Amino acid sequence: MARPLARFPAAALSLAGPILAGALLAAALPAEPARAAQPAPPLCLRGVNISGAEFGTVPGRYGFDYLYPSAETIGRFAALGLTAMRLPIRWERLQPALRQPLDPDELARLEAAVAAATQAGLRTVIDLHNYAYHGKARVDSEMVTAEAFADLWRRLAQHFRGDASVAFGLMNEPHDIPAARWLVAANAAIAAIRETGARQLVLVSGSGWSGAHSWTADLPTGNNAAIMLGVVDPARNTAYEVHQYLDADFSGTHAECSRGADALEAVERLTGWLAKTGRRAFLGEIGASARRNCPERLRAVLDHVNANPQQWVGWTAWAAGDLWAPDYPLKLDPAGANAPVVAAIQAAAQAKPTCER
Repeated sequence: MARPLARFPAAALSLAGPILAGALLAAALPAEPARAAQPAPPLCLRGVNISGAEFGTVPGRYGFDYLYPSAETIGRFAALGLTAMRLPIRWERLQPALRQPLDPDELARLEAAVAAATQAGLRTVIDLHNYAYHGKARVDSEMVTAEAFADLWRRLAQHFRGDASVAFGLMNEPHDIPAARWLVAANAAIAAIRETGARQLVLVSGSGWSGAHSWTADLPTGNNAAIMLGVVDPARNTAYEVHQYLDADFSGTHAECSRGADALEAVERLTGWLAKTGRRAFLGEIGASARRNCPERLRAVLDHVNANPQQWVGWTAWAAGDLWAPDYPLKLDPAGANAPVVAAIQAAAQAKPTCER
C-alpha cells in the first residue's frame, strides 16, 4: 500500500526504519500529571491529517525540519466543520531512549497541539508515525521489544488518560513485520494503556501497510483479517486502522486516481467483513489531487464510510500541514491548488447523518 517516504517532501524527510512490538511492562512510570479517566464521547471522526511533527531527520531543528501544527492551522480546518485531526508524531523525538521518560519539550509541543485542537472543537488521533520502527530497529527486534513499545504507550496514556478528546493510534503502517508478531506488540500496548485507566479509543493497524484493499489478502506478512481478529482489549474500545488511496498501486504517491472505483469497492468489501465479524474500522488515510474526477472519487469513499457508522468510527484525509512543498499533489489547503479536494472533504464532513463534535 502507501509507500510513506515517497509522500514526504525531500527536504523535510528522513524516516529511518522500523519501530515497535508489544509485551506488558511491569515497571512503574515516573509521576505524570494524574488526571482522572473520563468516558470518551461518542465517536464520529471526520477530519484531516495535519503533518509536520513526523518530518525530518532526528532530532532535527524545530520549526525548520519538523513542526507541530499551530492553533491557526488547526483552526483553518476546524472552520470547515471537521471534527478530527490525525496528528502524526515521531517516536524517536518523543522518547529518544527506550523505556525512559518522555522528552519534556516534545511532550509539551504535543500537548499544545492537542489543546489547540480541543479548543477548536476537534478530537485528536495521536498517530505514532513510525512504520513499526524506532530508528533503524524494528519493533520485534532484540532492541525494540514488545515491552519497549508498551512502555511508550503506557507513558502516553498516563499523560492523556483524562482527555476524552484524544484517541490513540498505535502505529502508522507497519509493513515488514509479520502480522502475528505485530499482534503481540499491539496487544501489549493495549494492555499497558488500559492499566493506566485510560478508556479512549485505540486504533490498531494491520501489517503489510494496512490497506483496506488488502485486508483479507494473504500477504507476505500474513492475513490481517485472520490474524488481527486476535486483538484483545479489556475496555472493548478498539478499531482497526486502514488506509486506502486511489492511484494505480493504491500507494498515495501519484496524482492520478485511476483506481478510485476499485478503492470504493475495497472499502465496501471491508464494510461487509466488519459487519460479519462485529468489528469497527477507521480510515486513517485517504487522499487525492484536484485532477479530473479525483475529488468526486474521494467523496464517494467518504460518503460510504459516513453511511455505515456501525462499522466505521470515521476518517481523516491526507494531508494538510505547513511544511509540505507547494507542489505536493495531495496537499490540502483551502486556498491552494487542491481547493476542490478540500471542498469535497468539507462536504463529506457536513453530510448527513450529521456528526456532532
